[in-house]
Amino acid sequence: MKDLLVFVRVMSTRLTGERSTAALRGRILQNMGSFVASDVEQLKQAIAECKRLILELPEHSEKQKDTVIKLIHLRLKLQELKDPEEDEPNLQVLLEHRFSKEKSKSVKQMCDKCSTIIWGLIQTWYTCTGCYYRCHSKCMNLINKPCVRSKVSHQSEYELSICPEVGLDKQDYRCAECRTPISLRGVPNEARQCDYTGQYYCSSCHWNDTAIIPSRVIHNWEFEPRQVCRTSMRYLALMISRPVLKLKEINPLLFNFVEELVEIRKLRQDILLMKPYFITCKEAMEARLLLHLQDRQHFVENDDMYSLQDLIDTSSGRLSCSLTEIHTTFAKHIKLDCEKCQAKGFMCELCKEGDILFPFDNHTSVCHDCFAVFHRDCYYDNSTTCPRCARMLERQHEESQNP
Repeated sequence: MKDLLVFVRVMSTRLTGERSTAALRGRILQNMGSFVASDVEQLKQAIAECKRLILELPEHSEKQKDTVIKLIHLRLKLQELKDPEEDEPNLQVLLEHRFSKEKSKSVKQMCDKCSTIIWGLIQTWYTCTGCYYRCHSKCMNLINKPCVRSKVSHQSEYELSICPEVGLDKQDYRCAECRTPISLRGVPNEARQCDYTGQYYCSSCHWNDTAIIPSRVIHNWEFEPRQVCRTSMRYLALMISRPVLKLKEINPLLFNFVEELVEIRKLRQDILLMKPYFITCKEAMEARLLLHLQDRQHFVENDDMYSLQDLIDTSSGRLSCSLTEIHTTFAKHIKLDCEKCQAKGFMCELCKEGDILFPFDNHTSVCHDCFAVFHRDCYYDNSTTCPRCARMLERQHEESQNP
C-alpha cells in the first residue's frame, strides 16, 4: 500500500503539470474506458473497483497507470456531484480556528493533523485564517489544537529563557502537546525537542521546522534558526512584528555591545522629536509623512519597544538603511521645505550665533525643563543656567510679588 501511495503521488504530480484543469480533464476523459458512472453510489463503487485493480495490476504497468488516471477522474466527478453548501461549508469555526475552504488545487500542502499530503485535485481542505493551520476536511473533527492567534491575543509575550528544558521524564515520556508516547530512541515515536519551549514533541507535532528564537537574540544576539514544534513556529510567526520587547529592561547591556542598536535608538529618538512638528503642520499632514513608518507604528509612539523583526532587520542592516532614509526625509521637510516648521526652530541663547537649531540635530543639547535648544558645547559650558528657565523663574517671582 505504501508503494501504491508513492506511485499515485508521482502520477498525480505528472498530471498536475498540465497548463489548465480543462486540459487535465480532457486527458483523463480519453482514458475513461468502462469506468463511467452517473450517480454518487455508482461512483463510489467504481472508485472502490479502481482501488482494487490498482493493487492487483503489475506495478508501473500501462494498465495500472490508466487505472490511476481513471481513479482521479472518478473522484473529481464525485466531488462535483456533492452539494458543497450542504456537505462542505465554506467556513467552519472550531477551537477558535476560523477555517476557510481552499479553492487552490496545489498538491504541495501538508495536513497539519495527519501529516500527509493534501491532494488539492481530489480532496477538500481548509486553512485557518488566523494561524494558517491546514487540514483535510476529513480531519476537521479530529483537531485538538486551539488556534494560536488566540494565544497571541491573550498572551503577547515571549519565553525569554533559552531552551528551558525540564526533561522528558517530567513529561511522563509523552508529547507535550498531544500526549502521544515518545522516546529518545524513537520507539514507539521519536522525541523531538522544541528550542523555544524546551519541551519534547512527537513527529506529528514537530516537523523539524526552524525559526529564530527571541531569547537567543536578546541574550546572545544570535540569529541562527533553531528547530521548533509546529505550534511554536506559528506563534513566533504571528508574534514577529509585535513590539513587545523592552530591551532596556530585559537586557540593557545589549546596547554596550551592539553598535547598530545604539544607532537605531538615536534615530528613533530623533523621529519622536520630529513628530510634534508634523502633527501641527498642515503640509506634513497632507503629505502623510508619518505613514513612512506605517509598518513600524511603534516607532512614532516610543523609542524603547522593539519587535523581533526590528532586531532581525537591525542585525542585517536593513533597518538602519530604511530608518536613515526616513530620518533624512523628515529632517528635509522641517529644515528646508516647510517655512512653518522652520519658524519653530531655536537660536542658541548662550552664544547667540550660528544657524537655526532643532532638537534632533546631532550638535545640540536640549534643556530637560523647558526644552529649549542650544549648541552642545555652549550648554555644557553653561549647564548650571538655562536663560529660558531663568526668565520663567523671574516672571513667576514677579507675579507672586505683584498679585
